[in-house]
Amino acid sequence: MHIAVTPLSLELGLLEQNVERNQQFKIVNKSGKTYHIRLTFDQRILGISSFANFATEGTGWSQIFPGVKPSLVTLPTQFQFPIRREMVLMTGTISSSSQSIEHVLTQAEKGRAVCVILGGAEEALDSHPDNFDLKLSSRKGFVKLALKTGSDLVPVYNFGETSTFRQMKNSRGTKLREFQSKFKEIAGFSPPLFMGRGIFNYSFGLLPYRTPINTVIGKPIPVKRNQNPTQDDIDRLHAEYCAQLTILFDENKTKYGINSDAKLNVY
Repeated sequence: MHIAVTPLSLELGLLEQNVERNQQFKIVNKSGKTYHIRLTFDQRILGISSFANFATEGTGWSQIFPGVKPSLVTLPTQFQFPIRREMVLMTGTISSSSQSIEHVLTQAEKGRAVCVILGGAEEALDSHPDNFDLKLSSRKGFVKLALKTGSDLVPVYNFGETSTFRQMKNSRGTKLREFQSKFKEIAGFSPPLFMGRGIFNYSFGLLPYRTPINTVIGKPIPVKRNQNPTQDDIDRLHAEYCAQLTILFDENKTKYGINSDAKLNVY
């Protein structure tokens, strides 16, 4: 299923963004409640696709997933500034603290989907066209939350996000990457050196390039509630999630202009 974006804002108007849902996706689980943790990969500079999909109606969320209310997750610092805080709250976005996520998945009304952007600041530094490196092997907090709340895990991949900007070459091991990683350790965020387009030109600026982004939402991985998961439980579910994400990528990559021999590199 595809829903084309209409230009809700300048940002969305610059892009053509589509959402594809796995045909086996079911809205309501056996208990009659729907609680999902959707793990989306942007490899992004600004996270355009996740915001458009999960914080606006720009891609027709309510038509594709009727009865499911999404909550995009962002850093707690986004709520510390007046006016900006109110703007973020208007989109239904929540804090990335475990307390906020657990509240939505256990105390809020049924039919909720928490949308987490994995990878973080380090993955933003990998945002280059034709680069499919994902920092995921050491990130297992979302798995523990899914087990404790009994929330299904849903793999999501945004094809085309890495082409919205151009970033200076900074492969791991280079001096620039070492500086960026050290800066991230000290300040908590990374300083990607990137360039996009301008309002009246296509050569330089801070707006995203006009490029298609296709978000593919996979089949949910059923999760049985376990309030005291062992490390083996967490590792097993994490491995299953990584496997399903890789399958999602491989099954859809050629449809969106990626070579058939391209591999998803989880590190």
